[in-house]
Amino acid sequence: QVPTELWAQQGLRKLYLSDAGLREVPDELAELQHLRTLALDGNELMEVPEAVCDLPHLAHLYLGRNGLQGLPPAFAQLQSLRCLWIEGNFLAHFPRALLQLPELRSLQLGDNRLCRLPSALPRMAGLRGLWLYGNRFQEFPPVLLRMDHIRVLDLDRNRIASFPDLTGLASLRLLSYDHNPVRQPPCVGDEVQLVGDGAQEYMEARQERLQSQQRQEEEEEGTEAAPVSLED
Repeated sequence: QVPTELWAQQGLRKLYLSDAGLREVPDELAELQHLRTLALDGNELMEVPEAVCDLPHLAHLYLGRNGLQGLPPAFAQLQSLRCLWIEGNFLAHFPRALLQLPELRSLQLGDNRLCRLPSALPRMAGLRGLWLYGNRFQEFPPVLLRMDHIRVLDLDRNRIASFPDLTGLASLRLLSYDHNPVRQPPCVGDEVQLVGDGAQEYMEARQERLQSQQRQEEEEEGTEAAPVSLED
């Protein structure tokens, strides 16, 4: 149980209740209106406590390793939310409420039961990091090709046999595709770090190619340079 005197600390900004064996959270949580970080991971919550949705300044929320199967519609009220970790739950469908959180930057959905993503995902224009490892994707979700601002994408431990050309994702900097039945690394931009089978060889070959191109360009610039006159 959470000590009742905790709810009297209404100026509290961070609250960590991880691995506390909680099955529910008192409604008094909503009185902590200045809360910006809330950790409820590693508990026994079967649904998101209603009071959580009444915290207007909440920016970081950790709900991983509970028994959640979805998020309530009221979750969309968390308009200040920037980081949500909800890994290790039982989500079979992408929570629709998340589509109404355009400022969310980091979304951790690993180790759930997802097999598809909604076509409206690009509404989440602020999203920079998306972790989808350990789900049930059998193909690369095509909607991800429209996530122009995504920087980190983790699809480790799924069932994806092939990847489309990802060079159009100009903001992408890290892609993890390890433990998928792919035969070769995905085709990505030159700035992207890869994690997966064959990634090291792919990046080494890319580095050699880029260095060769750079040498060639330098040589061409030297050839095209106008001769310097040494006349008096």
